[in-house]
Amino acid sequence: MDKTDKREAVIRSWFAMWLQKSNVGIEAIFDEHAVYIESWGPEYHGIEKIRLWFDEWNTRGTVLQWEIRQFFHKGEQTVVEWYFKNTVDGGRTESFDGISLIQWTADCKIRFLKEFGCNENRYDPYQNGPAPHFQGAEPMWF
Repeated sequence: MDKTDKREAVIRSWFAMWLQKSNVGIEAIFDEHAVYIESWGPEYHGIEKIRLWFDEWNTRGTVLQWEIRQFFHKGEQTVVEWYFKNTVDGGRTESFDGISLIQWTADCKIRFLKEFGCNENRYDPYQNGPAPHFQGAEPMWF
């Protein structure tokens, strides 16, 4: 397996762990000193914090979908475009498009991951003329 295929397999494993709600190898995915930044602000430093977040989050939420759309690779970095949907306490459902910017170690572990989210409810605020009309819905948390 070449480096690109191995990196994509690591990312697929990470997404699958969330879908299965099962930590089956965070140590094989992340470097010991990895940094993980979620799209809405939380930042986890080190594999222990990443593990804590994964385990704790899965007690109060469920990932319903995390579908990979495409990968981009350049040097020691990968960008993955994806679609995400989950439910959290109280049954609230969240869904959005996103990308992750990933930096790799020499042995194909994630040393840095930063997520970016994009609201899936898009619209043209200038559809009815030059004055913008924004939807009244509350903006997404990210």
